[in-house]
Amino acid sequence: MSTPDADAPIATTGLTKRYGATVALDSLDLSVRAGEVYGYLGPNGAGKTTTIRLLLGLHRASAGQARLFGLDAFADALSAHRRVAYVAGEPYLWPSLSAEDTLRYLGRLHGSIDVAYRDQLVRRFELDVAKKVRSLSKGNRQKVQLVAALATRADLLLLDEPTAGLDPLMEMEFRACVQEARERGQTVFLSSHILSEVEALCDRVGILRRGRLVEEGTLAEMRHLAAVSVEVTFAGPAPMIPALAGVTASSVGPNAARFEVHGPVGPLIAALGGHEIVSLTSREPSLEEIFLNQYDDETRRRDG
Repeated sequence: MSTPDADAPIATTGLTKRYGATVALDSLDLSVRAGEVYGYLGPNGAGKTTTIRLLLGLHRASAGQARLFGLDAFADALSAHRRVAYVAGEPYLWPSLSAEDTLRYLGRLHGSIDVAYRDQLVRRFELDVAKKVRSLSKGNRQKVQLVAALATRADLLLLDEPTAGLDPLMEMEFRACVQEARERGQTVFLSSHILSEVEALCDRVGILRRGRLVEEGTLAEMRHLAAVSVEVTFAGPAPMIPALAGVTASSVGPNAARFEVHGPVGPLIAALGGHEIVSLTSREPSLEEIFLNQYDDETRRRDG
């Protein structure tokens, strides 16, 4: 887990939030470094949105502390917000305003807008700013939020399911914008259900389960949490390989087998050495496989 840094863009220590008897967030210690894109993962109810609300000072912590750039996220929210921009998962905007008026109003609220970049973003996201918000689809309302947040060039972008409702082309445009923000030295805190998006963008990932941060690191550091898949095609019928610790075998055809390897692959390669092999491919686990493995493990512990 991270060692909290009080001057980091995000630093929490023992951050806890209870709603009655429900613990929504449990003793979160988190440090997000300047200039990194940090992916925040977990199923519905894991505590992701609660974390963001605490970081924004919208809710008071039950225990612990959250700091943004060294400022108390609750007590100094006004000062902290000058360096922060936020995109919510649900785009609740003013229905009677046009998209253009909404962007102008949100820009005045924040106080710092790169107008030329905002106009460029409007074109890139193909947003019709003349339309009233009430006539916009959810995806287009989400574009309004994204354009408004990105145009601030804020030091910290807090993004909660930012691509909800966007089509694949606009998702790719969003990814390009996040890459540009990273290149400018901005910090991005990204909560998303789209694991391929997190895998493509994020320098580090944290996985929440029932309000607790259970895993954290780069994708490379987290590979050990799921199996490496090795698929082998033999010159003849697939042989029976002796049982190996951490290796599960399955047939994928008369001449082929797949091996799921938890741990080093050396023993498997040695066991295959006496057989004529036509092809061998290996694939490291994706972020989706790592994430799902965390919850499969919990289910097995609960049911077993």
